[in-house]
Amino acid sequence: MSKEFNKFELSGELLKAIDNLGYKTPSEVQEKAIPEILRNKDLVVKSQTGSGKTASFGIPLCEKIDWDENKPQVLVLAPTRELAVQISEDISNIGRYKRINCVPIFGKQSIMDQERKLKQKTHIVVGTPGRVLDHIDRGSLDVSKTNYFVIDEADEMLNMGFIKQVEAIIRRIPKKRVTLLFSATIPEEIKNLCDKHMNRPIDIAIKSQNLTSDNVSHYAYHVGYNQKLDLLNNILISEMPETSVVFCRTKENVDTVHEYLNKKGYSTNKIHGGMMQKDRLDTMEQFRRGDFRILVATDIASRGIDIEGITHVINYDIPVEKEAYVHRIGRTGRAGAKGVALTFCKDSGDRYLNEIEEYIGFKLEVKNLPSKEEIIKSTEKAMEVLKSKPKKKKEKSNAVNKDIMKIYLNGGKKKKIRAGDIVGAVTKIPGVTGEDIGIIDVQDLASYVDILNGKGKAVINGLKTATIKGKKLKCDRARG
Repeated sequence: MSKEFNKFELSGELLKAIDNLGYKTPSEVQEKAIPEILRNKDLVVKSQTGSGKTASFGIPLCEKIDWDENKPQVLVLAPTRELAVQISEDISNIGRYKRINCVPIFGKQSIMDQERKLKQKTHIVVGTPGRVLDHIDRGSLDVSKTNYFVIDEADEMLNMGFIKQVEAIIRRIPKKRVTLLFSATIPEEIKNLCDKHMNRPIDIAIKSQNLTSDNVSHYAYHVGYNQKLDLLNNILISEMPETSVVFCRTKENVDTVHEYLNKKGYSTNKIHGGMMQKDRLDTMEQFRRGDFRILVATDIASRGIDIEGITHVINYDIPVEKEAYVHRIGRTGRAGAKGVALTFCKDSGDRYLNEIEEYIGFKLEVKNLPSKEEIIKSTEKAMEVLKSKPKKKKEKSNAVNKDIMKIYLNGGKKKKIRAGDIVGAVTKIPGVTGEDIGIIDVQDLASYVDILNGKGKAVINGLKTATIKGKKLKCDRARG
């Protein structure tokens, strides 16, 4: 058991999840934020990414949830779809044993599917501002019981032009609430937002005054435009990264770089805003699992890649906005690990480089281009590494999900089945109680139920001879 988290006086279900997720010692932001959130204080938290920020609000908010309340009690806003999905997965894992239902909602996904999920018992909603506002105005997201409101990556909300939407959401949620704002930087507009909409917030600033993590080594390479692909290849050969993100300014450049690496047989994939939403999410999930080694991406991904173990960030195109450098580099050197950041630029007089160096407060060390001798010496081993998948990452969620089985029933709303009917049938099975039933998803033609505590097989066997609302339903382990 994670004894370090005992001091927060959390429930046994939460402590079990925290332990199974591998949390050993609270990070600085968790140490400072968790007690204040448990005391229902408004917070403004200035913290870098990779500091354990999601758990710092996810843990206490899961503790605060009233399980019997059907309407959402927590609303979390994130600037990108990828980040919304990641936060939702993290919170779902933290709240797994408390049977907390966390629903992600974002654009370019079926609004009808989201409406169906929101009609069922929903404790926490995580979404992008536009889609959240849409659901509130359609009446499909009832915020009347929303006691906790989280704005994550507030500075990125500002950069992406979402602040007006955020304020529109604030006007629609209860005035009596706890508001939590997290941001890597606190520009003037964010200060104004806090002054206007928060109740005497406590300021928490994580001790590192640097905009970038102390765990990251920063280097620059001077290179002409036409030599960038060759340099990228040589750097990959000499560095042999375990996992890396190569950032480009445009989707056209992402396609070009990815095609170049792919032709060399490297373990690579890409993500940019021109891709279908499902393809983007699938790519992120594959990268998270360790299915490939090199991700080529535009800045759209820089706030959605919350993955431990990324060893290298390569700025193939130097970012035009200095803040984007901080967000890109925040993908490596996370959770105490070491990271390397490499930036391609024209020369030491590069305007964008100078702006970045002034912003972060130090100069990037200029590295010499890898020599032919170095490349020849490293090529054979590098090819073996770069063409293979990285070491398989141990999924944090494996331990927390090991005693949970999702079961399938071939009946849903069309057969007048409700969640309560399923609970009634399952709890009649000997040795099974309501505490063994997790999230229930009743769809039109089917229903899915999480069965906890290793009782899945017993429930499947029990339901084979039972009826639900007078109907005999097929029951089996859900696929996927």
